[in-house]
Amino acid sequence: MTPSVSRLFSEQDLARIKHAVEDAEKKTSGEIVPYVVEQSDDYERAVWRGASAAGSLALLTFLAVHAFTVLWLPFTLPVVLAVIMAAFGAGMALTHFVPSVKRLLAGRTLLRKRVSQRAAEAFIAEEVFDTRERTGILLFVSLLERQVLVVGDSGINAHVKPEEWDDVVQSVVRGIRKGYAAAGIVEAIDKCGVLLERRGVARRADDEDELRDDLRMSDR
Repeated sequence: MTPSVSRLFSEQDLARIKHAVEDAEKKTSGEIVPYVVEQSDDYERAVWRGASAAGSLALLTFLAVHAFTVLWLPFTLPVVLAVIMAAFGAGMALTHFVPSVKRLLAGRTLLRKRVSQRAAEAFIAEEVFDTRERTGILLFVSLLERQVLVVGDSGINAHVKPEEWDDVVQSVVRGIRKGYAAAGIVEAIDKCGVLLERRGVARRADDEDELRDDLRMSDR
């Protein structure tokens, strides 16, 4: 199963991430908002696909045995239906609880779409847009889909090209793959600060901390 966000980060990890945001924002007027969700959608369509596939496989197995073998199966129609329904339930459970199966049956296009939509919702809910010079940045991580997005407000996008976030994204991906999610996010935040400073998103003399520095977490 996808690891629970609350279990993925210790209190020490949360403190490290918050400190990384504080340090990065000393270099720039950018306001960095790290956000991690377990999954961006329930993917009910994928769950039903898994259930249908398992039920269909059970039915086809019965038909194949009946058509291509000489075996006499002592199964009555109610028993056959019960087995098919059991397979249906097993397929549903397998898809729901095994992330790799859910990703496979959901498909890459739907995964990308849902992550993008969920990141947009987080951007609005956390008011990343509410900074004086529109310099908010959302560092969004969706665990089930294994996707990381960096969403900058207009004041950031005027200075930083989309492809320049690739190294930031890969820092998070590497950290999670190695089992060090917090370290990956800290490294990504550090790189955000360096990149923004290099690209001229300068810290102002009267700069204020406009958005919270802590990690936001959600199951959805």
